[in-house]
Amino acid sequence: MNSISDDWRNVNKVPADNVNHPSHYTSHLSGVEAIQIAEHMNFCLGNAVKYLMRCDEKGNAIEDLRKAAWYIAREIKKRELEL
Repeated sequence: MNSISDDWRNVNKVPADNVNHPSHYTSHLSGVEAIQIAEHMNFCLGNAVKYLMRCDEKGNAIEDLRKAAWYIAREIKKRELEL
């Protein structure tokens, strides 16, 4: 018998597929792929979210966190110029 937390982990799970749904895209506990969120944002913010959501899935969390920070810093600079 599955526990409630096991059932939650499988809600909206998309099967892995190396082209369309690589495992590091589909392994977030929410079952949501990063692109489902990122496609509603501008480029820099969407990429930052993508790196944050997947940072623990590819083996180098610090690198992905630095990439997210780079995109956030770029977005901040862009917005400061628009003031």
